[in-house]
Amino acid sequence: MASVDEIIERLGGPERAAQLTAVGTEAIRKWRQGKAIPARHWPVILKETGLSLDDMPGASPAAAPSGDGRPPGATAALVLADGTVLWGRGFGAHATTVGEVCFNTAITGYQEILTDPSYAGQIITFTFPHIGNVGTNAEDIETATPAARGLVVRDDPTEPSNWRSTRSLAAWLAGHGLAGIAGIDTRRLTRRIRDGGAPTGVLAHPADARFDLPALIEQARAWPGLEGMDLASAVTARQSYAWDEVTWVWGEGYGRQVAPRHHVVAVDYGAKRNILRCLAAAGCRVTVVPATATAEDILRHAPDGVFLSNGPGDPAATGRYAVPAIRAVLEARVPVFGICLGHQLLALALGGRTQKLARGHRGANHPVQDLATGRVEITSQNHGFAVVPESLPGTVSVTHVSLFDGTNEGIACADRPAFSVQYHPEASPGPTDSHHLFRRFVALIDQAKAA
Repeated sequence: MASVDEIIERLGGPERAAQLTAVGTEAIRKWRQGKAIPARHWPVILKETGLSLDDMPGASPAAAPSGDGRPPGATAALVLADGTVLWGRGFGAHATTVGEVCFNTAITGYQEILTDPSYAGQIITFTFPHIGNVGTNAEDIETATPAARGLVVRDDPTEPSNWRSTRSLAAWLAGHGLAGIAGIDTRRLTRRIRDGGAPTGVLAHPADARFDLPALIEQARAWPGLEGMDLASAVTARQSYAWDEVTWVWGEGYGRQVAPRHHVVAVDYGAKRNILRCLAAAGCRVTVVPATATAEDILRHAPDGVFLSNGPGDPAATGRYAVPAIRAVLEARVPVFGICLGHQLLALALGGRTQKLARGHRGANHPVQDLATGRVEITSQNHGFAVVPESLPGTVSVTHVSLFDGTNEGIACADRPAFSVQYHPEASPGPTDSHHLFRRFVALIDQAKAA
């Protein structure tokens, strides 16, 4: 059996040991003082040092991991396609799901994130540790049925403490059939995604706590990934409907638009409710149509403007049916405003290309610069693909860029009334840095009407 001091040295010293096991150096001091290491850290230590379970100080049959390598207390696992197994504690629904493992850096809004249709096909790793602390409610949702496939957190969700909470996060997840896993070193997982790209993974939280690891690894490897996948058709509305709800006001809640000045058709590729509220609050009567709506379907509503919504999946795949409709709308000289996937689809309709990003942009702290004004907006983002600016025709200008990595964040047409941004101006991370874009869209409609 190895001593605690020997193990710490094998890990590279106290600071490296603390980093690998996601604890503070004070915890390392307590290991030495108590001459034992908590069993939850053994999987990492065994992997990093090459030691066996028998080498661990304090190891005993009762405290040892199970035959599948599961440490004591583990009831769930995140299994990656390369064979990595991350053990944790399951909560929410008993379920097994596969998807792309991504991360989100926002420190608030986990319920909105989980219900954002743009997360279809993805398992979300939250970098902020206090997920679940304000519970859930019936208002802070972006769609009725969550499209995300699961979530990964560091700390077990606590009992909620918020006057608006009506249900705990665990109970809300169970009600929607979603599984979560806690006890994961989310900082280490996030670095892995940052450096190596978003992996495919299986989140397993079986009711019987039995894990067939080879089968789970094979399931992860067999999943095709988001590239080439059209998911907008899976999350879109099945039929057209009217929307008149406006943004939330303290003490009043959501109101109604009773005197609209313009009529906007919103193409739903996975639209978030708050985007529709912002359009209504800007003075628009909104008609929502499915992602597969043709140009004829859109234009028969005689819209003053057309909005292209956010959504999930590969824009090139969705573009097979969306691009012809958008091109016809552009030819009709109807003002167009696109967000996120809608931005990418507008670029494709104008002759541009998109590409898969290695890690994507997901969080509420992304700085974006408006090239015309020099102004920097703190934005909320959620996308795994980006427009290739070099592919755009000369009639299209780049209007915004990411100050994180220089990728495209906005475009505008010189020869027709159309513009778009990659980020989410309705999400209020700044908190109101980007709300002016809805006013810009309305001003574009006013100009078109006056012409």
